[in-house]
Amino acid sequence: RHADGQGLTIDYRSALVEDLVAEGRTFDCVLCLEVVEHVPDVAAFIATCAKLVRPGGLMVLSTINRTLKSYALAIVGAEYILRWLPVGTHQWDRFVTPDELTRHAEAAGLAMSAREGLVYNPLTDAWSLSQDLDVNYMASASRPA
Repeated sequence: RHADGQGLTIDYRSALVEDLVAEGRTFDCVLCLEVVEHVPDVAAFIATCAKLVRPGGLMVLSTINRTLKSYALAIVGAEYILRWLPVGTHQWDRFVTPDELTRHAEAAGLAMSAREGLVYNPLTDAWSLSQDLDVNYMASASRPA
């Protein structure tokens, strides 16, 4: 409905990345937001997603770092205390460090270009960018042209 109302031609689809790869699809930008920490094989997932990034294109990822701070805030705080998420949504051992994410991206033929933290301020109820990668963070990686 949004696309029609704006006069846009957008192909909204719910599909597995493997299906898009099998179709030979590539994109200028591939977004993997708040997914990486839920997949059982991060290296395979990133490698498959990387196949969708055209030469000169970009992959943007967001995930949660594997630190004691992330356990305290993302699991204990968000799931058990604040109940923002159902208990059991996250498994700490599936959180991915920035260095691990970089290694997986580089192994898939991408060049990591930026990493930025996301920090929530409960007093202002706002998120902001930060150099703090201890909990939530984003990263971008490009495929050489």
